[in-house]
Amino acid sequence: MNNLLAWENDAACLAPDDAWTLIREPDAELPPGPVILPLVRWLAHQATQPLHRMSLHGVWLGPDDELDDFAPWLYLVPMIALDFPSFRDGRAYSQAYLLRTRMGWEGELRAIGDVLRDQLSHMRQCGFTSFAIREDKSAVDALKGLSGMSVLYGRSVIEPRPLFRRR
Repeated sequence: MNNLLAWENDAACLAPDDAWTLIREPDAELPPGPVILPLVRWLAHQATQPLHRMSLHGVWLGPDDELDDFAPWLYLVPMIALDFPSFRDGRAYSQAYLLRTRMGWEGELRAIGDVLRDQLSHMRQCGFTSFAIREDKSAVDALKGLSGMSVLYGRSVIEPRPLFRRR
């Protein structure tokens, strides 16, 4: 079952298919096609490639991974997945916001892990562009979570001006 939502043309939609394969185990064999590797494995693979060459693989960052350590390779990555190991763990929100605002990264930013409908609108405000909904939940139902907020009071990646500045 495809449980991937994507943000395209200023609207959320169920992605027709997902070209990316998420590899969580550090020693797993790589299937053909684009894969999303854990940071340590991505860095090891990148060490065998020329420094100026765009990677064919995406990278997934856990909540404990330091963005500043990854910054020198940011321009080589086609996609970044940020892990939510639990819906109670919000460190990936901060990572997403920093990637978009401080580091200026503009590529696909995917939420993976314990991703639920109630979180999607907040994830979108932090800069996520795709969402791998938990397997036991309906992605069609989760689409409604991306239209949950009509007005934001504070700043976000999408709207950096607070409400009082938008009048």
